[in-house]
Amino acid sequence: MKKFILALDQGTTGSTVSLIDQKGQIVAQCDQDFKQIYPHPAWVEHQPKDIWMSIEKNISKVISKARILKTQIAAIGITNQRETVVMWDKKTSKPLHNALVWQDRRTADYCEELKNKGYEELLKKKTGLVIDPYFSASKINWLLKNVKGAEERAAKGNIRVGTIDSFLVDRLTSGESHITDVSNASRTQLMNIQTCQWDDELLKIFSIPKNILPKIVSSSGKLAMTKGMKVLPDRIPIAGIAGDQQAALFGQNCLNEGESKCTFGTGSFLLMNTGEKQVSSKSGLLTTVAWRLADTEKPVYALEGGAFICGAAVQFLRDQLGFIKTAPEIETLAKKVKSSEGVEFVPALTGLGAPYWDANARGIICGLTRGSTRAHIARATLEAMALQNAEILIAMQKDLGKDLKSVRVDGGASANNLLMQLQADYLGTEVIRPRNIESTSLGAAYLAGLGVDLWKIEDLKKIWKVSKNFFPKISGEDRSARLKLWQRAVLRTRE
Repeated sequence: MKKFILALDQGTTGSTVSLIDQKGQIVAQCDQDFKQIYPHPAWVEHQPKDIWMSIEKNISKVISKARILKTQIAAIGITNQRETVVMWDKKTSKPLHNALVWQDRRTADYCEELKNKGYEELLKKKTGLVIDPYFSASKINWLLKNVKGAEERAAKGNIRVGTIDSFLVDRLTSGESHITDVSNASRTQLMNIQTCQWDDELLKIFSIPKNILPKIVSSSGKLAMTKGMKVLPDRIPIAGIAGDQQAALFGQNCLNEGESKCTFGTGSFLLMNTGEKQVSSKSGLLTTVAWRLADTEKPVYALEGGAFICGAAVQFLRDQLGFIKTAPEIETLAKKVKSSEGVEFVPALTGLGAPYWDANARGIICGLTRGSTRAHIARATLEAMALQNAEILIAMQKDLGKDLKSVRVDGGASANNLLMQLQADYLGTEVIRPRNIESTSLGAAYLAGLGVDLWKIEDLKKIWKVSKNFFPKISGEDRSARLKLWQRAVLRTRE
């Protein structure tokens, strides 16, 4: 009987469920978007029930679409939007508040207070992260202080808090398992990345009791078992868990030190595998745990830089400004002009991420003239997506003291050939697009397959194939001049 991995990819704007066969290929896939909630400027929330329903419905749909027996599912792999936090009742699993999304900036003032108290170096040393509303700890602190009765219930051990992976596992196991993997835990700002355990000093700084947090587990192995679900039988192993960017790194076959990828999703994230070495950044990047394949193994680390708004900039043009009806139209519109003619769009719509880390920055469209058109703004949007990553790569190369020869790309926007060429031009390095750009789902599936011995690492290396290579077509001088114009525009978002 053929076996399949069920991959649950819970993203920022929607969820994708895939079935992957024993050859590592996607045989069926279903996705569903859900509502984005903006209660106040710079606040972003999701309804947890919307998240779960998007997963549960897609599980049924994908099994029906593939026409397989549920007993053919060998394991489940989970990958998820990172840093987003949910709080729920321990007994009933009922959410106590909307999820606070990673893009949410409501804790900016609180984070500034922590910086003013001198905690920045301590937190960076222990977690590899900068103090910023992006990460989970300040969000958990906000929930405890603002959800009625939460602090009292937490003290009694009556609530649970976790990132989206923990929330999904709770639902998949009818509340029996409260776990998170090391990659997700490393994004909370509460785990010591050297010990891979919750850190008492960090918990004290953020006033978070340890008893509400999940148990930290490895990214691969028999981590939990399904129980009490309508759409799946009991005792299917949940055998792979990783945050979306770490899963994409794994799915891109970046298994060796020095290999890197860039994912174009809601945001864009450039990660490089640094092996067992923790590379401490002096250029505004993050040190994070990529994965740990077994409890007996050492974790693999990564150097990371992320821009909060990437594909979401295209959504902004579509939904708020009405420039296009569908996201793919952006390439056709941008191709109508050969350059943005001085128009710049800096999509700091939720502040600036790496290497600036400015929670108060705001997006701008500037350089407009009477002759500017929708096409110029569309072109400026694609250029912004590429230029953000160029700044991250420059910072990464400074930290490493060497140039990167190539970057592998994935995510929906990586199908845009114009964007990929711009990316190669502004990075000044080869951009490699694989045959399958669903690297996040594949990474979760591969981790799960390894966890139930469906594959070995050597098998995964044979699965990954190249689709297209993009090489730089502009000179170093032109690249440098374009970057200076971009950086000038970025400064204006911080005034």
